[in-house]
Amino acid sequence: MPAPAYSEALRAKIRALPDGPGVYLMKDRLGRIIYVGKAKSLKKRVSTYFQAGRERALRHQPKIRTLIEMITDLEILEVKSETEALLLEGKLIKQWRPKYNTDFTDDKRFLLVRLDLDAELPRFVLTRFKKDTRSRYFGPFAHSGLLRKTLATMRQRFGILLADTHPKKTAPDTWQLYDDVRAELYGWPNTVTTAEYRARVAEACAFLDGKSREWLASLREEMTARAAKQEFEKAAELRDVVLALEQTLARTRKFTRDLTKLQPNQAALRELQSALGLESPPAHMECFDISHISGTFVVASMVHFTDGRPDRDQYRRFSIKSFIGNDDFKAMEEVVSRRYRRLIAEQKQFPDLVVIDGGRGQVAAALKAFVGLECMPPAMIGLAKKQETIIFPDDRAPLNLPLGNPGLGLLQRLRDEAHRFANTYNADLRSRKIKESILDDFPGLGEKRRAALLVHFGSLDKLRAASAEQIAEVPGFGKKFAEQLHVFLATAKPVTSADAQ
Repeated sequence: MPAPAYSEALRAKIRALPDGPGVYLMKDRLGRIIYVGKAKSLKKRVSTYFQAGRERALRHQPKIRTLIEMITDLEILEVKSETEALLLEGKLIKQWRPKYNTDFTDDKRFLLVRLDLDAELPRFVLTRFKKDTRSRYFGPFAHSGLLRKTLATMRQRFGILLADTHPKKTAPDTWQLYDDVRAELYGWPNTVTTAEYRARVAEACAFLDGKSREWLASLREEMTARAAKQEFEKAAELRDVVLALEQTLARTRKFTRDLTKLQPNQAALRELQSALGLESPPAHMECFDISHISGTFVVASMVHFTDGRPDRDQYRRFSIKSFIGNDDFKAMEEVVSRRYRRLIAEQKQFPDLVVIDGGRGQVAAALKAFVGLECMPPAMIGLAKKQETIIFPDDRAPLNLPLGNPGLGLLQRLRDEAHRFANTYNADLRSRKIKESILDDFPGLGEKRRAALLVHFGSLDKLRAASAEQIAEVPGFGKKFAEQLHVFLATAKPVTSADAQ
């Protein structure tokens, strides 16, 4: 096969390549990125693709030969180190999903857990290949021994079936799972309906999902450590596994086929019921978070989850009114009191569980709010972020659930949503304050008259659009002073967030 005829523009780019680390992107004639690679030396690495006689060397590697034949352009991104190149390469592969990058062969090297959703009684089976799109897959998992031990534990904990079982149908929609001593060993009812078994599967899936995320976190740590030791080949291999696992988890989140009428979130709610000693699964949960910057712009958020999912119509945000300064405890007491005083006045039910973002001090402050309201608080806990420790308002010892526990995962999602919502409100207030700060530059405008302006017009934008006569209507403003302010606002440069930074 004749060598590809590369354009002079491409040859010029190859000759001008720098002798430093970076990432290169190969493109086809339509400008599509078809391959992403990293290099310690861009000049040396990229040039090897275009060496004379390379076609002969690649006669037994058709995939690479086809890639080279399709290259019509390239782009490079220079970085400071091989470590940066490694991380940037992974990010770009994930972003562009180039056709000729290895299709994450870790799925073939490492074990996956497959669940055949078309089966009446889905079993958890080990495989190294994705066989179809009708099944749900978990993984990849690098440590096969640990994975097999995990599945054995799951069988006893959830009563699910593995590959070594062949259940028998004994009546319409009734199954006998085992015909040997295992029925007694595992301690679950051996006769089940399809719905009963699929409820077990839903809970096991939520658990295994958590194990996957726990494994993902440890892989990221190992990848970073390998890169820091300049073990780049091993780091790159780990990075590919991380990307594949992230991809698998993303597909799992998008998977909508129902296993059972029992939703996966209900497994997490049941875990919380058991761990926290609640009378029933907490279908309605509310979480409070305080946000401030060094005591300024102190705000709070309250988010509400219904059946384990965000219920945004019930979100609330609060500006702190009872004091000025930096006191998370007083702020927490205020907003909890305001929230539930309102529910009492409207004769609405309290949530099943209140979650406080913080430790024992914040929980005590929230409890103090209910004392002030002279009412019995609902079930309440704090979630201290450093160790994800659950704090109780009574004399129970702090509780640390396993990182893969679906109940803990739900609490984390609730807390993180409250944190995001509070920070968004805080940012809105800062932006508004920055815009209003232009009034600080107008001489003679004190705090009272400035506040009167903003109350009268509602915003700085509306004040800018007002005439001198309209400004003069504000109490405390004479005609001359209003005219001077009108001229000032018409000529002053607007202040933006970027200017403040």
